[in-house]
Amino acid sequence: MSNSDYLIKATIKTISEKLNRTFSSKIDEAATAAQEVPELLKKEIEILKDEIIDEAKRMEEESKNEPPNKEDGTNDPIFNKASKKIS
Repeated sequence: MSNSDYLIKATIKTISEKLNRTFSSKIDEAATAAQEVPELLKKEIEILKDEIIDEAKRMEEESKNEPPNKEDGTNDPIFNKASKKIS
């Protein structure tokens, strides 16, 4: 085998090993991140739920301080049905 053959084989082997190490490391990082995603989503959904509840309470308090308005949708049967389901 000539020197150039050894250089080509060594280059291919070295590059291949380096790519394997790099991809292996990145795959491990991606797997770790993927395991954290469900917990992160769960926390974000809880925060969103709390914000929605707080806003609903604020709106309810605000509506108690306002004079009754016939156009606020409380006479709408669809609104009432949805409101009951939410409650």
